[in-house]
Amino acid sequence: MASFNHAEEHVDPDMIVLQANLDDMNPEHSSYVMDRLFEAGANDVYWIPIIMKKGRPGMMLNVLVSETKLGQMEAIIFRETTTLGIRYQKCTVHRLGRVMEQVETIWGSVTVKAGIYEGEVVQFAPEFADCERIARQAGVPLKQVYEEVRRKYAEQQGAQ
Repeated sequence: MASFNHAEEHVDPDMIVLQANLDDMNPEHSSYVMDRLFEAGANDVYWIPIIMKKGRPGMMLNVLVSETKLGQMEAIIFRETTTLGIRYQKCTVHRLGRVMEQVETIWGSVTVKAGIYEGEVVQFAPEFADCERIARQAGVPLKQVYEEVRRKYAEQQGAQ
């Protein structure tokens, strides 16, 4: 595998995970809330289905953000959801270095995102949107495009 010294890992000790439980919000609103949080600078946003008191189904909103954006996230969560409270947990995040590379296939170019640890590729994935576009245009199964891009990228890395 190729070496990537320019794709530095990063450790950020000043991160916060915000959590809010919701059992009375229309689930259709969750993607809108997620988009708003990402637009405001959230590093990660995800929902987990949960069972709340009295057996009520609910959702747990989780937001990973730097301390500097905490106020913006709070405002969105309180204004756009039905929660009455937010929990906070300080955390440290260790991120792999990342590189974006192009892989040529019989259908065209596809971007691959690679995760770099100590200068080596430890994981990689084709960009879904590129694979989806090609699958639709070429009329081939998405999984075929995805597998071909992964094979070509691994070959490309072995040759370097």
